[in-house]
Amino acid sequence: MTKTRIQKSLGAIALSASALLLFTGCANNGNGGESNADGDSYNVAVLAASSQNGYNQAVYKGVEDYAKTLDKKVNLTLLDGQFNSETQLSQLQNVTGDSQYDGVIVVPNDGPTLAAAFPTVNEIPVVAVLNPIGPDIDKMEAQVEGVVSTVAVPPSDAATTQAELVVDYCKDIDPCKVALLVGNLSATLDVARRDAYREVLDSEKNIEIVSELEGNYDRDKSLTAVSNMLQSTPDVNVILSNADQQTTGAQIALENAGIEPSSVYLTGGGGTTGAVTAVRDGIWQADYLNFPVSMGSAALEQLINSLEGKDVKAVVDADAVGGMDAFVTKETLDETPDFTGEWDG
Repeated sequence: MTKTRIQKSLGAIALSASALLLFTGCANNGNGGESNADGDSYNVAVLAASSQNGYNQAVYKGVEDYAKTLDKKVNLTLLDGQFNSETQLSQLQNVTGDSQYDGVIVVPNDGPTLAAAFPTVNEIPVVAVLNPIGPDIDKMEAQVEGVVSTVAVPPSDAATTQAELVVDYCKDIDPCKVALLVGNLSATLDVARRDAYREVLDSEKNIEIVSELEGNYDRDKSLTAVSNMLQSTPDVNVILSNADQQTTGAQIALENAGIEPSSVYLTGGGGTTGAVTAVRDGIWQADYLNFPVSMGSAALEQLINSLEGKDVKAVVDADAVGGMDAFVTKETLDETPDFTGEWDG
């Protein structure tokens, strides 16, 4: 191991220690201890891509909620990956090499990077949420030994459905000017989404992709990017985004430019409470819902099943755990008036 690698590992360990102290009070019971082999209690590490991110916080809430339904003690420890792939890899290597832990739930910041942690030192089950662990971002079945379940859907499939809805909207518009607003085009996950968008839209003669913008899952960065785009293309017809935070920024940019947001096809991804409200109010035309609280609960359910020798679902369809269609419009949301979204974004 090089000096730089050692320094990174020590930094990650120090970060993990601080995260343990920070989040013990948030966890169900908190502080780990010796691994419990009799099944009376379990010590579970939850590795967030970022513990400051609302989506990851919602996943953790789902884990907590499910733990409270069990007739045994589940000690949860939340670790903050700080949206850093190397930090999260070090955390995964540390917890799977630490005999106090019985299992791990991880929201991968970068699934291909985390594959380097396998095979793990201790053979404890790992459940992935949102993204798979391994080189193929669209393969939900286990790609490395030790991952017992993945609670997710192929990102390219979801992006394809979003793009197909845009094609339907554009069918009577020629040219139909579309701006793509994607998270981070240096990330494998978002490249897969962008490619899926283009595969569908590029085949339509009436659709013109006018911009590919990066929003980095941030409202203000998206506001700036879309504002700049509107200077050259104020007559954009569609802004196709993979994240609700980004769509919120796009909405503000349109308003600042004196363009009525509802006159543009706005859509996002995530299913935040704000997005659900925007679609219900007719400001956005559609949204791709996620159910991160339900996904967290499903992840712990599969982990406990593995620990207790019960049947484990290798793949849990994340679009199905919310009990409603994940692709919504105002009309479909009217059929579920009580649904407000599982997280705030």
